[in-house]
Amino acid sequence: MPGPAALPGPGGAGTLVGGGTVLAVTADDHPCAAGGPVAVLANPTAGRGRHRGLLPQLLRRLATAGRPVRLLHAHSADEAEAACRAAVADGASALVAVGGDGTVHRALQAVAGTTVPFGPVPAGTGNDFAVDTGFPADPLAAVDVIAAALRDGRARPVDLARLTGVDGTHRWYGAVLAAGFDAIVNERANLMRWPRGPRRYDLAILVELARLRPRRYTLRLDGVAHEVDAVLVAVGNCASYGGGMRICPDADPTDGLLDVVVGGRFDRRTLMRVKPRIYRGTHVTHPLVRSHRARTVELSAEGITTYADGERSLPLPVTVTAVPGAVLLLR
Repeated sequence: MPGPAALPGPGGAGTLVGGGTVLAVTADDHPCAAGGPVAVLANPTAGRGRHRGLLPQLLRRLATAGRPVRLLHAHSADEAEAACRAAVADGASALVAVGGDGTVHRALQAVAGTTVPFGPVPAGTGNDFAVDTGFPADPLAAVDVIAAALRDGRARPVDLARLTGVDGTHRWYGAVLAAGFDAIVNERANLMRWPRGPRRYDLAILVELARLRPRRYTLRLDGVAHEVDAVLVAVGNCASYGGGMRICPDADPTDGLLDVVVGGRFDRRTLMRVKPRIYRGTHVTHPLVRSHRARTVELSAEGITTYADGERSLPLPVTVTAVPGAVLLLR
């Protein structure tokens, strides 16, 4: 992982290069006042609320960095993302997200491609981005790391993936883009009104297993076309999704590349045998699984909506680009 970078003060600027595109970041675009507040986005429902009572303690520990701490207020995911964008535009010196990958995903939309450093505090059901980028899994330990980095003026650049839809819409993600069976199950679960809670996802799995069939995908990896029939397709900036499932086990969020894992013509029995191996990352040795690495991935198939960091994202076709050093992490 690259070494730490000094946090920018007023007037600081930087450039990010990825996929042949230069993204200029200036203080005028995203002012980052050295003495500005540390904005905190907290999701009280993350991880089914099991860390809700920790928030006051987390805020106190964060304040030991010697900067004012400002808790952002939002009542929905869209409001949370808008609050993060407003905080960055208003001159926050850093952004901290307390929650799981969904909360982190919303915060990344505000800090990606800017000089405003970011700290994820893992407090959700899935904390893949935080853990895969080196933060402790314990929320209190993670906030201590973030506070120390703020005190020392230290941040480490880490890659992100930039997702572009056919209409030009851009989204960023930090962990993994799911575009196969797991995305289809998520979409099914989100459309179901019954049952509530985790059982809805379990039922969605059963429904989609009964309907399982390989889909025809077209992938262009750095311009080279591949036609594949597949059940699993994932594009990883990091290794894990879904709370520790190492779908792209060799992905490195500092190498400037995306890892693409494709699980081919699985039938139901083979898929159910392979899925448990994803937690260890050993599924990639199965003869129906292929792994690739590229800077730019163009992905298309009929009737699939992608999920990035576990959040509903853009429908296929999409283009995914690795952007080196797109976010500065407080480590």
